[in-house]
Amino acid sequence: MQVLILGSGVIGTSVAYYLARAGHEVTVLERQPAPALETSFGNAGEVSPGYSAPWAGPGVPVKAIKWMLMQHSPLVVKPMLDPAMWRWGLSMLRNCTQARYELNKGRMVRLAEYSRDCLKALRADTGIRYDERMQGTLQLFRTQQQLDGTSKDVEVLKASGVPYQVLDRDGCLPYEPALAAVKEKFVGGLRLPGDETGDCFKFTQALAKLAEAAGVTFRFGVNIQAIEHDAAKGVTAVRTDKGSFTADRYVVALGSYSPALVKPLGIDLPVYPVKGFSITVPITDAGGAPESTVMDETFKVAVTRLGDRIRVGGTAQLSGFDLALNPRRRDTLEHVVTDLFPRGGNVRDASFWTGLRPMTPDGTPVIGATRIPNLMLSTGHGTLGWTMAAGTGRVMADLIGGKAPEIDMEGLTVARYGG
Repeated sequence: MQVLILGSGVIGTSVAYYLARAGHEVTVLERQPAPALETSFGNAGEVSPGYSAPWAGPGVPVKAIKWMLMQHSPLVVKPMLDPAMWRWGLSMLRNCTQARYELNKGRMVRLAEYSRDCLKALRADTGIRYDERMQGTLQLFRTQQQLDGTSKDVEVLKASGVPYQVLDRDGCLPYEPALAAVKEKFVGGLRLPGDETGDCFKFTQALAKLAEAAGVTFRFGVNIQAIEHDAAKGVTAVRTDKGSFTADRYVVALGSYSPALVKPLGIDLPVYPVKGFSITVPITDAGGAPESTVMDETFKVAVTRLGDRIRVGGTAQLSGFDLALNPRRRDTLEHVVTDLFPRGGNVRDASFWTGLRPMTPDGTPVIGATRIPNLMLSTGHGTLGWTMAAGTGRVMADLIGGKAPEIDMEGLTVARYGG
């Protein structure tokens, strides 16, 4: 079957690889000159099934107000005359109940755990390398209230069979020895030993080469203009500045840019860009750097070791499609890494990056079929595109090939929004 994939971030590239492995003829269209040069380029580096959770949850509206008043705020909202932003925000607020949180987290963990297993198999099959580590994630709590508040998350982890450890201050140190120098700054942590880390950009670039070897054609520098649609036939072509492309099946994997493309087809896709930032710091003292990922719960910032670098990623800014680098966000990232790992690296030598996370209001991505028979969606992964990429690719390949996916698709398609 001929399949046309729109977008070559980690999601689109993963879908392409698994489709090619299943024997399909695959072409990928991408506006950039290479894969993974936008949102997949500089993310926090976590492959964190255990940390998969929606931002919408009980108490979040009150927390959000407090966050916005902090000097190093995890959340920044720039008021705009953008109806899509306000609709998305109101829908997110409707998901801030305990029942919705547990439902959404369960859906996310289901896909994320499966994806981690697919990534393990992919690694074993191909030997792909990407500065990977398999040493878990440590969610670090600076206050006793944060530590005590883990009970609801632990319930969901138990129900999903995800291994975890609730640790006191000293219990964190065997896993992250460098924290011994600053142990007065935190009270404990929640460790997720099944989580991994790795460079998403390196992974996607390497996977694209494997996909090409399996027969995938990547067309770079192609600007997608519209999807052409016939009521009786479904999608008939994708119009670009390099001409029109046709296939038997079409997959939209354009992250935050997906909704505008499918809206003329009558598909209302509630994905909105949530801007994130990262810095990448060269390690100067390996003993003073993190061993894996430390997630600072207070500032919602992840500090991850990627080879000879420290990736510090986080903060959420609602400001539409603005890609300007905000120095205040860099200040927050520098504050966290120097506060927890003061000897690890010199932040003055860090590179600074921003990207747009494609977020749904309930946190769960949108993958699978639409009401248009030959059009599929693979977007809305938010901060977890890297975590969910391999599983998403495998699921999409199974669906397009007419096979039942190995996981339950309940709640993962656009049908939950009436689409």
